[in-house]
Amino acid sequence: MFLFIQQVLNGIMLGSVYSLVALGLTLEYGILHIPNFTHGALYMAGAYVTFLLATSVGLNFWLAMVISMIALALIGIVIERLVYRPLMLESPLSSFIAAIGMIFIFVDGALHLFGPDFKRFPPVHAQVVQVLGTTITLQRIIIILVTVALIVLLHFFIKKTTVGATIEATAQDMEGARLMGINVKRVRMMVFALGTALAAAAASLIAPIHLVHPGMGGPVILKAFVIIILGGMGSIPGAIIGGFLLGLVESLSGGYISTSYHEVFSFGVLVSVLAIRPTGLFGGK
Repeated sequence: MFLFIQQVLNGIMLGSVYSLVALGLTLEYGILHIPNFTHGALYMAGAYVTFLLATSVGLNFWLAMVISMIALALIGIVIERLVYRPLMLESPLSSFIAAIGMIFIFVDGALHLFGPDFKRFPPVHAQVVQVLGTTITLQRIIIILVTVALIVLLHFFIKKTTVGATIEATAQDMEGARLMGINVKRVRMMVFALGTALAAAAASLIAPIHLVHPGMGGPVILKAFVIIILGGMGSIPGAIIGGFLLGLVESLSGGYISTSYHEVFSFGVLVSVLAIRPTGLFGGK
C-alpha cells in the first residue's frame, strides 16, 4: 500500500510537469494551428537559465525561476516575430522545417556553452515529509502545489480578463477576431510568450530533481505531443488531465513492472484512447 501511495504521488508530481509543458504547447497550437516542435528546446533553455542564476549568480531559486520565465517569454516573442510570423501564409511544412532548425540552434548552443555533462542543482527543499504514511521530498510537494497555482492563475487569466477573451476569440476564429478589431499579431506574441514561460516554469520546477542537460527537452516534447493528442488537440482541460494521466501511468508502470517499459504503457494508453475516441478525450469533432 505504501508503494502504491508513493507511486501515485510521484505520478502526480510528474504529471504536473507534463501538464505545464502541454498547456504551453496547446496554447500555441490553438493560435498558430501548427505544432511548435521548438517547445522542448525552449524547455531545456529555461532549465539552464534557472540553473545559471541559482548557481553562478547565487540568486534564490524562486527568483531565478521567475526571471527564467520572463527571459523565455521574451525569447518566445522573438521567435514568433522573426520565425513563425513570416511563415504565416506559407505551408505548415515551412514552419516545421524552421522549428527543426531552431532545435539544432538551441541544442548545439547548449552543448557549446555548457558541454555534454549533466548539471546538478544544489539541494532545494530537500526535506522529507510524511504523506499518508509514506515519505516524499518537500520539493515534489512544492511542484504539485505550484503547478496547481499556475493552472488556476491561467484559468482566471483566460476566462476573466480582456486579454484572455481576445486569446479565446483568436483561437476560435482568427479571421473573425481580426474583423472585430483584435490585433491578431499581438495576440500571437502574447500566446507564445505565455507558452514558453510555462515551459520554463516546468523545467525549473523539475530541474532540482532531475539533471539538466542539452537533450532534456527531447523526451518531454514527445510526451507533450502524446498528451495534447490524448486530451484533444487545442483542449486546455485535455492538456491538464492528459498530463496527469500520463504521469500516473508512467509512475505506476515503472514502480510495479519496470521503468524500461513506462513509455510503452504511455503510448499504449494513447493508442487505446484514440481507438475508442479518435479526437481525444476532450477533442471536438
